[in-house]
Amino acid sequence: MNGLLKLSRLIDGLTERVGKLVIWLVLLVTLISAGNAIMRYTINYSSNAFIEIQWYLFSAIFLFGAGYTLLRNEHVRIDLIAGRLSKRGQAMIDIFGIVFFLLPMAIAVMYLSCPIFLLAYQNNEQSSNAGGLVVWPVRLLVPVGFFLLVLQGISELIKRIGFLQGLCPDPTARSQQATPEEELALAIKARQGEL
Repeated sequence: MNGLLKLSRLIDGLTERVGKLVIWLVLLVTLISAGNAIMRYTINYSSNAFIEIQWYLFSAIFLFGAGYTLLRNEHVRIDLIAGRLSKRGQAMIDIFGIVFFLLPMAIAVMYLSCPIFLLAYQNNEQSSNAGGLVVWPVRLLVPVGFFLLVLQGISELIKRIGFLQGLCPDPTARSQQATPEEELALAIKARQGEL
């Protein structure tokens, strides 16, 4: 089990790094959106490529951020039943949910989205909008994003089993970590200090 816990820590590290990059994508999509709006209303210029890149980046934020959200235990929960259970009971419910819902769904979406990406890549699929972007990169986001979610689901499963065996602390315990917004603000301040 110690080897699996080490694997879990490696997956958590990868997910943490991806999550930190996703935070920057939020800033980037905000700047592109604001720039597009300013150009549209000041010089009456707009481009479908600007609109589509916003969609692509939003997709990347959502798909790549799913595993990070799971790692941070920030996903939506309905604690009607689980809130009344002990931490061990909650861990058992999480294990059931990961094994029978999260992993099968994420693996199915990953598996079913691969042929769609490959077809778009082989055909060099373009947007149907005038001046639009190439479509295959955004189609690639789906299998990659769900692969990252599968990895994090496996990590969470390992941690829950480790907790039940008394080998690791409660993985659902809330730490005093900064919110993503606070992390972004700190990262921007750090960048400004480097310049």
